[in-house]
Amino acid sequence: MGTKYHGFRDLIAFKKSYCFGLEIYKLCESFPKHELYSLTSQIRRSSRSVAANISEAWAFRKYPKSFVHKLNISYGEASETGVWLEFAHSHGYLDNKTFQNFFDRCEELQKMLRSMMTHPEKFCYAN
Repeated sequence: MGTKYHGFRDLIAFKKSYCFGLEIYKLCESFPKHELYSLTSQIRRSSRSVAANISEAWAFRKYPKSFVHKLNISYGEASETGVWLEFAHSHGYLDNKTFQNFFDRCEELQKMLRSMMTHPEKFCYAN
């Protein structure tokens, strides 16, 4: 049951994804200006969407299938962010260490989301 959580902000996955989105935003400041409306905007959008969809999932926790569906969208956004990171790395905008750090964090978020989707009963409640 979701009684030990007072809101989505208590979820570790939310906290980590929110910080991740903030850090991606800062990271993109070093990208070339010609990427502003392509790579930069896409990676910023997808990274922020991970946290946003976790918050939406929380609103649907009365309905486990809807909760899992929103978490699955969040999972997809984390996956998309990973691909944008790969593009940034391939273009030379990120060094190996920075790329690996952010990519590993994407994978960590995906593992957390997968666990939440596998065990929605830990977060959902029935009326």
